[in-house]
Amino acid sequence: MVRWLSAKLGPTVTSRTIARNLLRLLTSCYVGPHKHQFVLSGNKNCPFDKNVYQKRLVVGDQVSKAVLDCLMHVAHLYGEPVLTYQYLPYISYLVSPSSGGRLNSRKEAALLAAVSVMQRIIVYLSDTTLMDILPKINQEVLLPILGFLTSPTTSFPSGSQARIALCVKSCNFIVLICLRIGTEMAQQHLNETLQMFFSTFSLLQQARDQGLKSEVSSCTEPLLVELHCLDGTVLPVDLSVLGELEKVYNPEMAHTTYIPLSFVIGNGAMQRIVPNHELLWKMTTEHQESITPSTSEPYNHDPALFSPSLSPPYPTHEADNQCGTFGSVLVGNRIQVPDNIQPERGSLTALNAGADIFPAGYNDNTLKQDLPRSAHMLCGNWLAYWQYEIGVSQHEAHFHFHQIKLQSFVGHSGSIKSVVPLNGEDFFLSGSKDKTVRLWPLYNYGDGMREIEARLTYAEHRKTVFYVGQLEAVQHMVSCDGAVHVWDQFTGKTISTYEPADSKTPITAVATMPSPYHSVTCGSADSVLRFIDHRKPGLQHEFKLASNMNAGLIRYLAVSPSGRSVVAGYSSGFIVLLDTRTGLILRGWPAHEGDILHMKVKVDAAEGNIVVSSSSDHSLTIWKELEQKPVHQYKSISDPIHAFDLYGNEIVTGTVANKIGIYSLLDPLTRPNSTTKLSSENFRGTLTSLAVLPTKRLLLLGAENGIIRLLA
Repeated sequence: MVRWLSAKLGPTVTSRTIARNLLRLLTSCYVGPHKHQFVLSGNKNCPFDKNVYQKRLVVGDQVSKAVLDCLMHVAHLYGEPVLTYQYLPYISYLVSPSSGGRLNSRKEAALLAAVSVMQRIIVYLSDTTLMDILPKINQEVLLPILGFLTSPTTSFPSGSQARIALCVKSCNFIVLICLRIGTEMAQQHLNETLQMFFSTFSLLQQARDQGLKSEVSSCTEPLLVELHCLDGTVLPVDLSVLGELEKVYNPEMAHTTYIPLSFVIGNGAMQRIVPNHELLWKMTTEHQESITPSTSEPYNHDPALFSPSLSPPYPTHEADNQCGTFGSVLVGNRIQVPDNIQPERGSLTALNAGADIFPAGYNDNTLKQDLPRSAHMLCGNWLAYWQYEIGVSQHEAHFHFHQIKLQSFVGHSGSIKSVVPLNGEDFFLSGSKDKTVRLWPLYNYGDGMREIEARLTYAEHRKTVFYVGQLEAVQHMVSCDGAVHVWDQFTGKTISTYEPADSKTPITAVATMPSPYHSVTCGSADSVLRFIDHRKPGLQHEFKLASNMNAGLIRYLAVSPSGRSVVAGYSSGFIVLLDTRTGLILRGWPAHEGDILHMKVKVDAAEGNIVVSSSSDHSLTIWKELEQKPVHQYKSISDPIHAFDLYGNEIVTGTVANKIGIYSLLDPLTRPNSTTKLSSENFRGTLTSLAVLPTKRLLLLGAENGIIRLLA
């Protein structure tokens, strides 16, 4: 369901609602001490005996697998920017230092979740992107995690097991980065990280030399003492944390972390980078001797003399004049690709086609996996719009128009008279002067310059199509050119048609009833409102409006969201409100001094039904259904507002001067009115119709040249 929705909703809605909440959910997968227990594997004693990079899973990893799979699916759909612009900043936020320097169970789980998702992200980053953001990963992710992990004053709520899990995961993460970028780049960029990672082994040794012993605190206050380091610095140490650190940074952990990092960095480089390498080697050999037969020879600190159980299953990187550079070999000042290519520790491909890199059951068989080229991958204007949208609050109430062109829909040969998005906002309908109705897809394609063709064309009309809509209850399409057509959106076949009995009183306005109703209401030149049901022959209801006055032609119809009332706007500026349940006219009033051009009805919990109308007298007026005076009235100085749509408590308007306006629906003081002139680069022709996509926060604009634009 999540994967289907991710493709259906588009990049912005998916990132704001799905990906954002999946990232939040990820932390919950690691909350609790039982989530930090390691899952049993085949080799308990020496997990790195054969593989340099072998992930040791904890119970939380099994819980989070479905969440991570969905997150990576979103990245597959919309490309690498999802990883770098949304996931990575959120991970940086997760691992940022907490106030007071203390950890709670959520923060502890967040650290484990951050490492887990970063291990997935690194695999899918391209070489160029990885090197570009490596300093950011190091400074904003790795070092903050290590700051918590190695802190002698910060205790983990779940105790030493959570710290052990984080330590092993962090080591795996560093090894993965080293394997991706190669030995030389790792030596250049990860010096500080490696020194910080292994510093706690020396800190504990110095604490033992100075006679510091762990104590269990009976109160919440830390038992702080000063530790005088060999370099002259003085570090505060919490004695209650000291015991936790001793359970983590023991000979087994030295063996688990130092051996694989020595393989990928190089033994000589580790001796230069890590000051306490002698201590680490001593602890490593101590643990190795404890798990091997007593007849084993003493270990020499030389990679060439490693015992069989410590020797790497692939060539060492300590060649005299060669170093890994993304899988190539650097000889002097030139890059040489050898004829007999052998996989090295720093290469991008997995050993034996990946069989020995990832444990059984893991989907990714290589250290680097390219994201598939999706038709919906973000680039160009779509990427710029998406980057802005993911920074906007999910509860943002205002409509922001940036004039970013996202797509063009080409196919009509005449002026666009009506556009309306369908439920779900993945398709929309358009009616044109060329006597056709077209169904268009609303998925993101290309970089904003792509022209999209219609998915289906309905060509059964004989005149200009001035109305298109949808019967929500049965998902049928409704269109009108003076005769009402009901047709199937999947096959394009006509289901029923209705033509007025008298050709002298043509249908001038149409509206569809909301679900669960199946009716279509239409107003004719004789000021009669008729209801038709495509399932039944003839008329369902017929009501005479404005019988005692010369109100003119019915120009526009609007139905309330509940379907209980219909508002009719006349060419004289008169508006009539009809109760659909009783057929009684609730109210009629002279609202404008010119033709009614457009109307909408909105339900407000506090105010009841609100009617919005625009007229050729340049006014945009907001009414309460049963009140005589308008709530607000706006005046357009240059041109009348001939098209508008509602977004929350705002009105988005369009004029023939190609100006987009945003007005407040209830309180003008909450936001000043704004007007934007469409540039000729983004919109050519004269604006004739407009529709808002409220979920995606986009605008559909139809022009007299037959082209429809999607703008943000």
